[in-house]
Amino acid sequence: MVKRLTHIGSDGRAQMVDVSAKPLSRRTAVASGRIALQKQTADLICKNKIAKGNVVATARIAGIHAAKQTAHLIPLCHTIPLSDVKVDIEVFDNGAEVRCVARTIAQTGVEMEALTGVAVALLTIYDMCKAVDKEMEISEVRLVTKEKRAVAAVDDRRSRQQRRS
Repeated sequence: MVKRLTHIGSDGRAQMVDVSAKPLSRRTAVASGRIALQKQTADLICKNKIAKGNVVATARIAGIHAAKQTAHLIPLCHTIPLSDVKVDIEVFDNGAEVRCVARTIAQTGVEMEALTGVAVALLTIYDMCKAVDKEMEISEVRLVTKEKRAVAAVDDRRSRQQRRS
């Protein structure tokens, strides 16, 4: 059976998906991506010697900000209240890996927010290092995991744990 594209209406037009009948759920999404760097570039980043400033700190903030702006960037994304966004960046000899974790309690998931956070953090690294590295390559931007839990189930588990304490 072929699944129907939810963002395409019966008339063939793009549409926003109606999630109003869906219950609130605790949702988490994790995305990651890589940027290939020359060893000298990675060394400059680690020593905080890139002329534009602290690459890791700036890319982390850019990724968090981007995740918060996803609905403004992706036309059919819902505006959702983010509970938490974490962007972690690890620099290696030949590149860097960015990982973004996004969380919400909403009627729809946070995959696009996590992916947007990764993509913009990687683009920020690229922008800040382009003067010293002409061979950078962004790759492997992907959703790693996503999770959905009923709000009541999580709250019930917390209540039982608190009663035991």
